[in-house]
Amino acid sequence: MSDLELGLVGNCAYSALIDSRGDVVWCCLPRFDSDPVFNTLLQPDDRQERGFFRVELADFSHAEQRYERNSAVLVTVLHDSHGNSVEITDFAPRFKQYGRVFRPMTLVRRLRPLSGMPRITLRLRPSFEYGSRCPDVTSGSNHIRYVMPRLVLRLTTDASVTAILEETQFVLDRELVLILGADESVKQSVEDMAREFQDATEEYWGEWVRYLALPFEWQEAVIRAAITLKLSSYEDTGAIVAAMTTSIPEDEHGTRNWDYRYCWLRDSYYVINTLNRLGTTATMENYIGFVVNAASQSGDNRLRPVYGISGGGDLDERSVEGLGGYRGLGPVRVGNDARWQKQHDVYGAVILAAIQAFFDSRLQAPGSRGLFERLESLGEHAAAVFDKPDSGIWELRNTTHIHTYSAVMCWAAADRLQRIATHLGLKDRQAYWAERAERMHQLICEHSWNDARHSFVSSFDGDQLDASLLLLAELGFVTADDPRFRATVEAVEAELKQGPYVFRYVNSDDFGEPQNAFTVCTFWYIEALAALGRVGEARELFEHMLTRRTRLGLLSEHLDPNGDELWGNFPQTYSMVGIVQCAMRLSRSWEEAL
Repeated sequence: MSDLELGLVGNCAYSALIDSRGDVVWCCLPRFDSDPVFNTLLQPDDRQERGFFRVELADFSHAEQRYERNSAVLVTVLHDSHGNSVEITDFAPRFKQYGRVFRPMTLVRRLRPLSGMPRITLRLRPSFEYGSRCPDVTSGSNHIRYVMPRLVLRLTTDASVTAILEETQFVLDRELVLILGADESVKQSVEDMAREFQDATEEYWGEWVRYLALPFEWQEAVIRAAITLKLSSYEDTGAIVAAMTTSIPEDEHGTRNWDYRYCWLRDSYYVINTLNRLGTTATMENYIGFVVNAASQSGDNRLRPVYGISGGGDLDERSVEGLGGYRGLGPVRVGNDARWQKQHDVYGAVILAAIQAFFDSRLQAPGSRGLFERLESLGEHAAAVFDKPDSGIWELRNTTHIHTYSAVMCWAAADRLQRIATHLGLKDRQAYWAERAERMHQLICEHSWNDARHSFVSSFDGDQLDASLLLLAELGFVTADDPRFRATVEAVEAELKQGPYVFRYVNSDDFGEPQNAFTVCTFWYIEALAALGRVGEARELFEHMLTRRTRLGLLSEHLDPNGDELWGNFPQTYSMVGIVQCAMRLSRSWEEAL
């Protein structure tokens, strides 16, 4: 039965998910939002006839899996019941070459016998049109070609081509290399190429990690989260995907199945903010260019909540028939109709993501007057819509309200614009945005505070709560010592917390009542506890959340509060952000620890 104990490899151009037995079960090529050539993650067990890349060990007993230290290189060790074992090393090459980053559409798999004489079968069965069709296959002396309408893959190997084509079992008595990528000839020894690529890739990631501004505590968790967030960026355009998968359901009922392989401006802000706090700013610079280009395509600088990773594209939502769904829980959706929604918080999300560009002297292209003027046009939209109904942070499909979080993010847009104007010495613009921010703040407070509930509420003049209210202090809308914030956190505790976990909301929505906890909401709660001085509670809960990660340190979108299951798309950037942000807030300082 499928589960989310999956390893992630990638290179900021594509990614692959590999299960605990070394099967490549999900891989979209040539990029994150493409047709998945490997897709058994979304097939029930009895329909898994194609869509995988498998190293099958005879008489399999058990497996172990780890990442090479501080890298995105994954190692899986398979053991059989006779004491034989084989090691599989998987990675997507990424390293600097000729003054730029080399990130080919290539998956390298190195197989090595560790003990005894393991007997293996190599099964390479890509598919296309979301699992509904098989490619045409041709072969040569050292390669196999898989021909699909929009993609041709070539496997180059020093293994027996016949053994792969016919899926015959053989004894692994030496190291073998499998290089799957574009339809191009490999003009050197595949063994030498794989070793050189792996060394260079490990060196790249080791160097990248070495310059992270890590907290003293929980460094392993933070490093794995940081690498995962970096792997979620599509470097060619600057987009950041919310997750690598589509249609992993939010719970076992399987109706909340969405495609997250796109760039949500809201999610991307939190990723950018986190990477900036870790001291790696290149992703932010690239992302700002993506947003500016995406906004300019609209003609009026209005923003959609979600974009394709090329900055546009057809995201119209549809169901596909070739895949049966995760554990058979369909439908499998491609595209996301959230692109048509009004989600007013996106204006604040973009400006909050960009503000560091004006204050960080390390950047190659610091914020300019021109960028400020572009952001001002977004601020004008924010000021115009902050008190208008939208679908909100939770993307309600059939109802709209004037959501407090959306209004606060619009206020944040105006507030940060006045800060940028002050930094640039633009006194008239500073006064302009300060006045607008003050007016917005006053109106939001009037309509989002509920005297009867003694709490901020999720929508203007409403009486319900949602977990985004935990962010009011983090966003600077109120201070952490404001009695209203403390009262709101206590109200969220009383109503949204079930066991150790915080739900995004508990009232029924378009699909009924939520069954599982939205992972990042518990991290927001942990940060709120710390802001209120309840650090001991926050640390204890954070330690518990770390136990809910997979064996490789990853998290999905949702957690089952009554068991150990992870649900929802995977790995979820929101959730990985929560790990980093809480660790940095809660860790003892280096000075204290040393």
